[in-house]
Amino acid sequence: MAQLRGLHDDFVILVVDNNQPQEEEDESSSPRQVISISASDVSSWDFSEILCYRRVQVRAHRTRLIQESSYFHGLLSGSFSESGRDHISVEWNTETFLILMRCIYDCAVHVTCTSFLPLFDAALYFGVERLLSKCKTWFSMFASSNDPASPILELSDLVQMWSFCLERDVDFVPDLCSAYLAKNLMLVKSDQYFGNVPYELLMCCIKHPHLTVHSEMHLADALLVWLDSNKRMLDLSETSKDDIVNLMEQVRFSLLPLWFIAERRKSHGFSTFVDHSIELVTKLTKMSSKCLVDSLRDGLPADLRVRLTQYTEKLDLSGCTQLNEAIVLLSVLPETYFTKPMWRKSLKRFLSNPEDDARNQEQSSQRTLPILSYESVEEVDISKCQRLDYKATIKCISKSLPSLRKLRAAYLLNIKVSTMLELLQNFGNLTEVDLTVDIVPIIPGQASVFYASPGLAQTPPINSLASGSHIFDSGQVHRSLSSITRLTLEGRSDLYDADLRSISRLCSSLCYLNIKGCALLSDACIAYVIQKCKSLHSLIVCYTSFSENSVLALCAGTSVTSSLASNLQMLHMSKCEGISETSFINLITQTQKLKSLCLRDTKVSDSVLCEFSGSSLESLDISNTTISSVILTRVISKNYNLKSLKARGCKNLIQSETVFNCLGKGHGLKETEIGWGFTYFSLVSLRPAVSSLRAISVGLGASLGEDGLKLLPSTCPLLESIVLYFQEISDSALMSIVTSLKHLEELALSYCFGDITLQSFRFSIPNLRKLRLERVTRWMTNEDLFVLTQSFPNLTELKLVGCAHLNSESQPIISSGWPGMISLHLEECGRVTENGVTSLYGCVALEDLLLRHNGSGMQKSFLLGAALKFPMLRLVSLDMCDAKEGNFDVPEVAKEGNFDVPEEREEVRFLSIVKISRCKSQRCSLGRELAPAHRETLVMFWNGQNFTNTLLKQRLN
Repeated sequence: MAQLRGLHDDFVILVVDNNQPQEEEDESSSPRQVISISASDVSSWDFSEILCYRRVQVRAHRTRLIQESSYFHGLLSGSFSESGRDHISVEWNTETFLILMRCIYDCAVHVTCTSFLPLFDAALYFGVERLLSKCKTWFSMFASSNDPASPILELSDLVQMWSFCLERDVDFVPDLCSAYLAKNLMLVKSDQYFGNVPYELLMCCIKHPHLTVHSEMHLADALLVWLDSNKRMLDLSETSKDDIVNLMEQVRFSLLPLWFIAERRKSHGFSTFVDHSIELVTKLTKMSSKCLVDSLRDGLPADLRVRLTQYTEKLDLSGCTQLNEAIVLLSVLPETYFTKPMWRKSLKRFLSNPEDDARNQEQSSQRTLPILSYESVEEVDISKCQRLDYKATIKCISKSLPSLRKLRAAYLLNIKVSTMLELLQNFGNLTEVDLTVDIVPIIPGQASVFYASPGLAQTPPINSLASGSHIFDSGQVHRSLSSITRLTLEGRSDLYDADLRSISRLCSSLCYLNIKGCALLSDACIAYVIQKCKSLHSLIVCYTSFSENSVLALCAGTSVTSSLASNLQMLHMSKCEGISETSFINLITQTQKLKSLCLRDTKVSDSVLCEFSGSSLESLDISNTTISSVILTRVISKNYNLKSLKARGCKNLIQSETVFNCLGKGHGLKETEIGWGFTYFSLVSLRPAVSSLRAISVGLGASLGEDGLKLLPSTCPLLESIVLYFQEISDSALMSIVTSLKHLEELALSYCFGDITLQSFRFSIPNLRKLRLERVTRWMTNEDLFVLTQSFPNLTELKLVGCAHLNSESQPIISSGWPGMISLHLEECGRVTENGVTSLYGCVALEDLLLRHNGSGMQKSFLLGAALKFPMLRLVSLDMCDAKEGNFDVPEVAKEGNFDVPEEREEVRFLSIVKISRCKSQRCSLGRELAPAHRETLVMFWNGQNFTNTLLKQRLN
């Protein structure tokens, strides 16, 4: 025996039995039960073949095992009985152990997200330092990688790694798990497993310097999701309560949007912080940048620093009205900067640069600040950040975010387009810019105007504008703006012909242009832009003067080059008038590649649309046109990929069963607006195509009926929006909708008929965000309104018309029930405003407010008070009938109409559009007083410098 032992002294047989559960098998020997392999051939092992065997015998070098593994060192060279054996039994996962053997023999080992933990466990157990080092190196690189192509680690695996290594006192893995979770919080917060993340790991993640979120709001929302999961807020111990407070205190409340704070007032995990948060935001809103810097104490102002890391790709600051340029600047300075004794002085020097300072002086002051560079940031949204000095902000961003590609600065009334484009000259990678503002509800030439101040006059002559000085016409700007391919200027009432002409020369690479509602642009100017931008494939010109000249420019081509129309993928031209039928036909025949076509409210006819030969349409809007069912069927039959069809108000679709039969053969609608000709049988025909429908609007001329409404939930189970006009409704039909459609976010019932009661609204719909009830709930009382707040707790938009039994007590019900309300429209709702509107001030995040014919108790100074109490308010609609003193103070004197107005106040500079209607009393032939009739509407809008006033005959909603 001793002689036999000496012959095999250098080798040992490792008998590996898979420790994973196996189905019971016959223990008798069989060809597939055992395989013998040699470690000398480790580089050529065929795993697919070896793993077919239940038992694997590995002939390995005893010395190699002793050198590379502390486990085998103790087993084979110590006093254990196994040290003298030739066969050693190993119970471990076969594949994992074989990989470990490859590492012992210095072969390549590829660690992955799924193999890391098994390999790390094996490396720890068998004491293989080489494999431990490989695992540590891989996980360190993986956790810190900024490569979007990197594989995703499942959250459940991450938690398992963290728990496993924490139990075994392995420090580096829990630290890296925290870093990975911090870096990828935006990705994992929507994971179903997120609620199972241990408190300790989540706290480490939030405190980690790599914590990366789009905004502070996203962090707060993630924590609230975590708290709400697994019913953590129920039956809390004192320790748990302290943990939750500790967790929520990591949020920088002063950087949250006001609407988010208000909306979370009823959230269990956040309610205790709401008042403090609103106080912080309100205080910041009233402070200038210099005052803010003066108020800071020594040390790092962490609570005022927007979170930015080397992994940040998107920065979303939208809706933060309290944000000013000082906060932006504080966020891009290194922590060491705040250890210097004179940091406040240099910071204020940068902030105090006057606009007319020489460029070299500005650059000199900037050099005193060590602004950090975050090269991974590609997208920034500063929409509705009304207090930002955008000139200082853009200069700061240009230095700190050199890789910026997308900038959204919507609803900023103090931004002038030309000045903004001048400031963007330093962004060489910028491709998308969005400067959207609210569209003024007046189209020159299409409104009956009593009076218009000069700001709304027709566009000045092109030659006089072109001769003006435009400082962004320099060659330097031209080079930088050529990277912009998408430009959105929607609603810009300060945009004149000369401005857009200059933009088209500078942004010659434009592919997408949105000038919707830019009412002062001429048809000639739009045509000029089309001629200049040869790469244009998406054009949105709704509510503009887009007409004959523009159509000619789109259709112009040569024998060498094709027309721009032939490459268009998107053309939206709602309410564009003055296009002849011949020009329309010429345009339509050339747009074969269109994917999205909007002809709403145009004079398009059958003879025009029948010439459309495209087959790529995904979206078609012909609402309020004279298109017939025959022509619409022809278009649909060639475009089976149609996802959106809007044809409400098309009276020639009465005989339209062929339309719906054709639609039923398509690949599936996502959105539809329909009216005339739509019946219960139409919905039945559509069933194959609407199983994925997300939004449906049924208007005048449709007769869906109670049976059709009851069919909706089963036919369209994914519906998120239902809008019904002039339809027959009932309790049973509505209850079927609200109880079955779990994804419903919008419900609108306008001028519908039938008997519905409160029973239809007693069912909880937590996802519902928009509710419109127009003349369908005349019976509604304050008590009924309270029931709505309980059934639909998360509403942000509410419109009630004709609820005559409501009174002033409904205001606190709305404020407390829906504190996050953004849009509120109350019309002919009893005596809601009879005692003023002070109880509505609890809805601090209101942006859109309409109050008409609700009781004459509103103060003369309401506009000023509302602007102070609602810092995000942009849109206001009132009626003189509700004014306690017969009129309202407005920002600027109207030339006509006896509107009593004081001097403009600074506090109302964030109001975008104000509409004030006036009625005239009526009497019948018997002398009885009738309901007042509309007489005129004063429309005031902010054009960037002052309010422009227009007095119209029409009533505007």
